[in-house]
Amino acid sequence: DEDEDEDEDEDEDEDEDEEIEESDKLTDVKEDEEEIVRGKADKLSGTKVLGKVEFSRDTVKKKKTRKRRKDRTVTDETPARKEKVKAKVTEAEPAKKTKKKKAKRSSKVDEEDVDKKMRETLQRLQTGGTVGSKRQKRRRQRKEEREEERAMQEEMDQLENQVIEVTEFITVSDLADLLEVKPTDIITTCMSLGMMVSINQRLDASTIELVAAEYDFDVDFVDADELIEEELEIEPDDPEDLEPRSPIITVMGHVDHGKTSLLDYIRKTKVAAGEAGGITQHVGAYEVITESDRKITFLDTPGHEAFTAMRSRGAQATDIVILVVAADDAVMPQTIEAINHAKAAGVSIVVAINKMDKEGANPAKIKQQLSDYGVIVEEYGGTNQVAEVSAHTGQGIDELLEKVLIEAELMELKANPNRLAQGIVLESRVDKGKGTVANVLVQTGTLKIGDPYVAGSVFGRVRAMENEHGKRLKEAGPSVPIQLTGFSDSPQAGDKLIVAHDEKIAKEIANQRQQIRREQTLRKVKHLTLDDLARRMALGEVSELNIIIKADVDGSIEALSGALQKLSTEEVSVNIIHTGSGAITESDVLLASASNAIIIGFQVRPTSNARKLAENESIDVRLFSVIYDAVDEVHDALEGLLRPEMKEEMKGLVTVREVFRISKVGTIAGCYVTEGKVHRNNPIRIIRDGVVIYEGEIDSLKRFKEDVREVQSGYECGLSIVNFNDIKVGDEIESYEVIEQKRKLEDAK
Repeated sequence: DEDEDEDEDEDEDEDEDEEIEESDKLTDVKEDEEEIVRGKADKLSGTKVLGKVEFSRDTVKKKKTRKRRKDRTVTDETPARKEKVKAKVTEAEPAKKTKKKKAKRSSKVDEEDVDKKMRETLQRLQTGGTVGSKRQKRRRQRKEEREEERAMQEEMDQLENQVIEVTEFITVSDLADLLEVKPTDIITTCMSLGMMVSINQRLDASTIELVAAEYDFDVDFVDADELIEEELEIEPDDPEDLEPRSPIITVMGHVDHGKTSLLDYIRKTKVAAGEAGGITQHVGAYEVITESDRKITFLDTPGHEAFTAMRSRGAQATDIVILVVAADDAVMPQTIEAINHAKAAGVSIVVAINKMDKEGANPAKIKQQLSDYGVIVEEYGGTNQVAEVSAHTGQGIDELLEKVLIEAELMELKANPNRLAQGIVLESRVDKGKGTVANVLVQTGTLKIGDPYVAGSVFGRVRAMENEHGKRLKEAGPSVPIQLTGFSDSPQAGDKLIVAHDEKIAKEIANQRQQIRREQTLRKVKHLTLDDLARRMALGEVSELNIIIKADVDGSIEALSGALQKLSTEEVSVNIIHTGSGAITESDVLLASASNAIIIGFQVRPTSNARKLAENESIDVRLFSVIYDAVDEVHDALEGLLRPEMKEEMKGLVTVREVFRISKVGTIAGCYVTEGKVHRNNPIRIIRDGVVIYEGEIDSLKRFKEDVREVQSGYECGLSIVNFNDIKVGDEIESYEVIEQKRKLEDAK
C-alpha cells in the first residue's frame, strides 16, 4: 500500500511539474504576445518582423530544453523533484543568460580557430615549396610592382598636367580650354589684374603667365611652328630608312673676288650638257654632276641678305659654304661678314682662293689673314679645306668640287626619301601665266604631283614641278631644287614647306599661322635693347649679351672689344659676334636681327638704308664718341642683370604688456613701442627670452579701436598676428623690412 501511495505521489508530482511548466510557457507566450502587440501599436506598421524573430528563438529554446530533459531522464534518478521545480521557476531568467553566454563563448572559440587556420594556410602558401605556390607568389609580386608603377605614372601625369604648352598671342577662349575653366572666369581674372579683355582677344606672353599662375599652372612657351608641326604629326626618321643625299652648297664672298664667274664656270661646264638648246630656267638653285657621277646642289644666294633672312627664320638650308677670296687681293670686310654669317649658322667652310692665274697672286697671305678671323686651313693645323682655283682657266675647279664632296662625306648627310616631303622656300614670284611660282629645295621625303602642303601662312596642292632646265617632273627627292606651282598666295623666302595628310589640315594650319603672323605684325616683336635687358634676363630669355662693334679704325675696335670682354662674369657674359671698320651697313643690321645683338658704333654713323632697316627690325644701335661712355653704358646694363642682394633693416621694437583673448578673433597683444616704428605691412619676429619663436605678419594694428598703418615709438597699440595666438606678457616683437640692394660687377667677379 505504501509503495502504491509513493507511486501515486510521484505521478502527482510529475503532473504538477508538467502543469507548472505549461503555465510557465503560457505566461511566457502571453508576455511575448503582449510585447509584440505593444511594439506593433507604438512603433511598427506592416509585416510582423519581430514576431518572426521571436518564434525562431523559441524553436531553438525548445530543441535545447527537450534534449536536456531527455538527457536528464536517462542519467538523473534522484528524488526531490519539488526542489528542482522551484529552482527552475525562480532561476528561469539566469538560466537564459548562462545559455547565451555559453553560446557566445563557443562562437569566440570558432573565430579563433578560423583565424588560426587562415594564418597557417597563408604561411603555407607563402613559404610552400610547391611549383604552384611559387608561381602564385611571383604573380602576386608582379601585380604589386605593376600597381606601384601605375601609381608613379599617375603622379607623373598629374605633375605634367600642371604645365601647359602654349604659343604667344593665344585667344582667351583657347586659354580657357587649356586651363579647363570657363572663358568668363579668365575675363574676370584679367579684370582683377586691371585688364579689360574680350573672349576673342589675343593675350601676350606676360598676361598668359599671370593668368595661368592664378590657376596654379606653369606655362611653357613653344614656337608656333613647333606646335603646328606637332599637329602635322611629323615623326622622326628611323636610322635604317635614311639614305645618302647630295650636299647643298652656298657660295659666299666679296663681290669683286670672282664669285659670280666661279658659279658661271661651274654652270657652263657641268650643266650646259643638259640644256640641249632650251633656255635655262634659273631657279636660284641647280644640280651639278661631277666626273665621279656624284651630285652637288648649289644655292644661288649671292648676297648675305637671303642667307641671314633664312637663318633668322630658323630654316637651315645649307650644309657647306664655299668662301671665295681673290688671291691678288686681301680678306675684305664682306669676306669677314661672310665668315661670321657661316659661323653663326654653324656651317662648314671650304675656302676657294680664286684668280690664281693672275700675276701677284699670294695664297699664303690670304691663308694667314683668314687664320686671324678663326678660319684656319689644314696646312696650318686647322679643319678648313682650301682649294686654289681660277674661274677664268678652270684650274682647280674639279679639285674644289672633290673637296666639297669629301667634306660632305665626313658630315654623313642622309635623308629618308620614303616619307611625306619637307622642304624650304628659296624665293617666290608671280608669273603671268602660272600664278605664284616658288623655288623650293626638297630636304627630306619625296614631293609628288597632287600632294597637299603648307608653307608658312600659305597652303596649296602640287600642280606642277619643273627642274632648272624647265623639264616637268613627277616627283622630287631630297636635295632636289624645283620650281613649284599651286600656292594660294605668295610664300616668304625661308618658309618651311611641309606636306600634310590632306588639304583640310593644311588649310587649318595655314589659317592659324596667318592669325599669329597678323598679331605679331600688329604688336611687332622687338629685339633686345640695353634698356629692357634686365627684364628679358629675369624672364630667362638672355644669358649673354651679343654685341656688334663698328668703329672708324681697327685700333679703336681692339680697345673697345677688349674693354667690353673684361666686363664678363659667371652670371652674364659679353659675346662680341662681329667687328669691323667703316659705317654701319644693312648687313650689320641683318646680322644683329638674326643673332639678337646690339650694335655699338664708335666714331661712325649708320647709312640711311641701315637706319631705316634698324627702325623696322627694332635693333638697338648705340653711337659713341668716347670709349669710356660705351664701356660705362654696357657696364650699367650688365649690372642690371645681376640679381640684387636681400638685406634686412630693423624698423621697430615692441614690448607686450598685456594679453587679451577674444573669441572668434584670437589673442590680441597690448603693446608699447620702445624703438623706431611699427608698420602694419612689414614682417615681424616674436622673441621670448632672447630666442626667436615665430616669424610672420601682423594681422591687424590698432590704436584706440582705430586701424592704423604705423605706430611711432613712445605710443601704445594693440596688434594681432596671423596664425599665432601664443603671445605672452614680456614677449618682444621685432618689426623689420627686407631691402633689395643693387650688386656691382666687381662684387660678382
